[in-house]
Amino acid sequence: MPPSSEIPVQPGAALPDYLSRTYTWAYLDPRILPWLDRAPVVSAILWGNAGRLMRWAVAQFAPGERVLQAACVYGDFSPLLARRLGSSGHLAIRDVAPIQIDNVRRKLAGLPQAEARVANLALPLDERFDAVCCFFLLHEVPVDERRRIVANLLGAVRPGGRAVFVDYHRVRAWHPLRPVMGLVFRWLEPFAGSLLDTPIESLAEAARDFEWRKETCFGGLYQRVVATRC
Repeated sequence: MPPSSEIPVQPGAALPDYLSRTYTWAYLDPRILPWLDRAPVVSAILWGNAGRLMRWAVAQFAPGERVLQAACVYGDFSPLLARRLGSSGHLAIRDVAPIQIDNVRRKLAGLPQAEARVANLALPLDERFDAVCCFFLLHEVPVDERRRIVANLLGAVRPGGRAVFVDYHRVRAWHPLRPVMGLVFRWLEPFAGSLLDTPIESLAEAARDFEWRKETCFGGLYQRVVATRC
């Protein structure tokens, strides 16, 4: 694949202020990125559930489908999804940070069915897909940005297609990690609290055109929401 600088960039896809202010350390610092992208680190961040959650999401897609992945994901998620779609499928990854696009494209070497491009998902998309995958993105964006992203992702789903969201959820009151996650959300994920009790289907008017199904796991800490366009 050519470097991301040679790939068309969506007009207006500048880095959002909230991303630079809040997540430079996590997503924009080239010194830290290689460490956060290691499988053991990804697993630790998700309390040993990284593989389970990735498989939980990828299982919702089928070989031969054209799928949009909303934002880059640390670890092996993108290659796993690309392999699931197979040589007859297509994986399109869109992320607003060029450093993330460069990183994921290295991991996709040898998988010609996948491509990655700089784009701001809070701006309208001009592409349509059989399905959309949004893996741990929504908790990292402010409420207004989140609403625009969900609306645009739903708008990118073809008739009969689906959108799959995997993200954090309100953990059960008895869960031993509840106080720990409270601190994590307070200090490291300042936008997550507004998502935990908010149904994803309430974030966009276009949600009424979809059938919604939600499951949770690991004591309610994680959710998988599948929206199928009617």
